[in-house]
Amino acid sequence: MVTPNSRHTIRLSGHAYPWDVNGDPAFADRVRDHGLEWVTLAAAYHSTRAATPLHPGHQLVDAHSAALYRPVRDVWRGLEPVGASWLPETDPFGQAAESLRRKGLRVSAWIVLTHNTRLGRDHPEVAVVNCFGERYPYALCPAQEAVRDYAATLAAEAVHDVEVDGVSLEACGQLGLVHLSHHEKTDDAWAPLAQRLLSICCCAACRTAWSARGLDPIEVVAGLRAAVRSGDDLPPETSALVLAARHQAADQLRAAVLQLVREKQPTAEVTLHGHPDPWATGASPGLTPTAAADVAAVLVPCWPVAPGSYDLVERAAAFGSVDAYLTVLPPAGADAVVAHGQRLVAAGAERISLYHLGLAAAWRQPLFTQLVAALSGGRP
Repeated sequence: MVTPNSRHTIRLSGHAYPWDVNGDPAFADRVRDHGLEWVTLAAAYHSTRAATPLHPGHQLVDAHSAALYRPVRDVWRGLEPVGASWLPETDPFGQAAESLRRKGLRVSAWIVLTHNTRLGRDHPEVAVVNCFGERYPYALCPAQEAVRDYAATLAAEAVHDVEVDGVSLEACGQLGLVHLSHHEKTDDAWAPLAQRLLSICCCAACRTAWSARGLDPIEVVAGLRAAVRSGDDLPPETSALVLAARHQAADQLRAAVLQLVREKQPTAEVTLHGHPDPWATGASPGLTPTAAADVAAVLVPCWPVAPGSYDLVERAAAFGSVDAYLTVLPPAGADAVVAHGQRLVAAGAERISLYHLGLAAAWRQPLFTQLVAALSGGRP
């Protein structure tokens, strides 16, 4: 029980990529100097072009494909990841994790599951497809058994034969319409309702799931197209059944992933990227009714320095323990980041995850220290 004079200690973790750690002997000491004890380290990640302003050996890493930052062993069937050919290490994550743990830091393996453009292009049948037949190659649909098998194996391989203290699961569910791509030209093209409707996957597996609930897939797709054009929603009963099908796929995906992760790392605590909006898609998919109970904490996206982030924490707290995801990078103003973190804690966050130890330039690094100092006292 929380008494008026008691305080909850807020746990803080900083995110990083393996290339931030490997080849930089000062990285771990810098993290410790900030007062951080945890590093959430990418073990399987989507493509990115990442600045490395403090690294002594490079200034930029072009990770041109989603990759497993571990050795790719001969354990795959169907969908298979690639290794990080752009890095010199054969086991970038394993080497970085060992280096951090030798310095007394705790490591959580950051694993991105259904976000993989290469696989979506090579295997379009497993990618999310909207009601107009347009595929989102970056988004692998969890209703597809092959995707669930791939994600579970990916998570297991990410933590195979390496010591970790935690696991952080990103994109453990469906991605949708909104996605940052090269030279994206989609801003303000659709109202929020249309974005939600265009994020409903209409692949063969999803249509089969609708049929199992008594829906006619042809009618659902026609209704979605009409709703996108008119600005109206689907009938409530249809919406509820479509959402139930999506949530069932997410639950099946999560169960498969957690089973294999816990076989490999039975003592590692699991954090799930999620969102209290049941229709949410993306890196933090909508929480199903049973999702939060399966994990130690739910990480919610709180990058905007705005009231909506505090409301998000309050809503997520109704599901379970909340880990608020905060960035020290632009567009967040450096003068607003610490107060933002304090308001997230006041709203109910029990943990704070900081983005990003490797991307932040020298003039933003002090924000990590300031956040730890401001929040380490906990909250009433």
